[in-house]
This record gives sequence, structure tokens and C-alpha cells, in this order.
Amino acid sequence: MWYALIWLGLLVAFLLAEGSTVALVSIWFAAGSLAALIASLLGAPLWLQILLFVAVSVGLLAMLRPFVRKYLRPRMSRTNVDAVVGAQGFVTEDIDNVAASGQVKLGAMPWTARSTSGEPIPTGTRIRVDRVEGVKVYVSPAEEPAAV
Repeated sequence: MWYALIWLGLLVAFLLAEGSTVALVSIWFAAGSLAALIASLLGAPLWLQILLFVAVSVGLLAMLRPFVRKYLRPRMSRTNVDAVVGAQGFVTEDIDNVAASGQVKLGAMPWTARSTSGEPIPTGTRIRVDRVEGVKVYVSPAEEPAAV
């Protein structure tokens, strides 16, 4: 009977953990706990309860997790800084890495800029963002005109 209470406690704990996250994290272990709880209530020995817990948990994890990751996981979209990489804009203040100066405008936002190649880039040049480091963007002259 004590084992049944332990399995019930684990089942509740795994379900609470699952309910507090947005991803399927511990549902597999909750199912394993349920299988072990049922086995315990039917009078199965402890070794069989543990074996059922492990087998059901690992089996469900191995079979269903790839499906869940492929079909049920929300698609990640680029946001904030990630969306800046690849964006195009224009130079509003000459970019000179040696003088540690330069600014670009991306959309409506001004950014402190440095040249990726180290070469100076004059004001008015259309640029493309190569990477972001902190609050600075590293840019190169754009091959194609950007929509400003």
C-alpha cells in the first residue's frame, strides 16, 4: 500500500511539473508512474513496478518525442536581435572602426555600427547587417538596394 502512495505522489508531482511548463517535459514519467501505480494496486512486486515505470516512461519518450517535436512544437520565429541580422539599411554617420565611430539606420531605429571588414563605409551607403554584438551591428555594403 505504501508503494501505491509513493507512485501516486510521483504521478501528481510529474503532472504538476508538466502543467507548469509549455513543453512536454515530464508527461512520459507521469504515464510511467500511472502504470506503476496500477501495478502496485494489483499487488505486483516492487521490482515489477519499477520495471513498468522505466519501460513505459522510456518507451513513450522514445516513440512519441520525435513526433511531438516535429508536429506539435510551435515554430520558432526570429525576434528582436535575431531579426536584425540580414536586415538592410543605410549609413547615417561615417563608419570608421579605427575612430570607433559610425551609425546606421535600420527601419526607424538608429544603431551604433562597425564595419565587418574593417574598411571605412561613408554616409549614405546602403548596408547589410552581418552580425550583432551587444548594442553594435557589424555591417557590409549591400549588393542590392534596400527598401528604406
